[in-house]
Amino acid sequence: MISSLFNNLPPVTKNFLIINILMLFATFAFENQNINLSQMLGAHNFLSPLFEPYQIVTHFFMHGGLMHLVFNMFGLVIFGSHLERIWGSTKFFWFYIISALGALAFYAGYGTWEMYQLRKEILALEDGAIRLMELDIVIKEAVNTGLIPTIVKSNELYYNYFLSGYIPMVGASGAIYGVLVGFAVLFPNTQLMLLFPPIPVKAKYLVGFLMVISLYNSFNEDGSNIVHLAHLGGGVIGFILVKIMNRNSRDFY
Repeated sequence: MISSLFNNLPPVTKNFLIINILMLFATFAFENQNINLSQMLGAHNFLSPLFEPYQIVTHFFMHGGLMHLVFNMFGLVIFGSHLERIWGSTKFFWFYIISALGALAFYAGYGTWEMYQLRKEILALEDGAIRLMELDIVIKEAVNTGLIPTIVKSNELYYNYFLSGYIPMVGASGAIYGVLVGFAVLFPNTQLMLLFPPIPVKAKYLVGFLMVISLYNSFNEDGSNIVHLAHLGGGVIGFILVKIMNRNSRDFY
């Protein structure tokens, strides 16, 4: 059954699925060699000493673990394959990529602004420029050692700067939120069955609820707000794209 489902997937959905699975296996394999692939290929904000231009593309093929991958790939297979069959492979490919880049723009845009504000605070301190250089070195060294000096942990300003530059964005969640929103716009009244509890819900209500949750969580200062901002970004860009692509059609389902 699984083999039949896989073989029936349209090409872009299938290839994205394969790449994401292979990259998770590669992450585990490199971890055994003490190489942190998520840090290398995940997306850091633009002021981070760990930022590299290629991360703009590589980050949405990386995942933080098996369940992270499973949830995202479930959305890709169920909803992405449907959109690809409707639009064709080329349109779906660019829809997926641009949604992922939109999520990154929200994530890295906020993260870069946040890190800029922290840099200004550090530079205002005595020997601030030296402290800033030392912190950037600590961020780079932590990728290999996994260690954070006590002076960084004990100073809230330094620690916030460290986290802002060190923690990468990984995963296809931004693109998947774009896919979910695209599906809900085109098929708002399609009944989707929830797993917990097992009740039917129209696509427009379920996806709308997910977007409201992401919007709410984006303004919570609990340390995960920037992640939810990325989800929100992918959904917003997905909505704009599907409206542009569907501007000459009034057909909704």
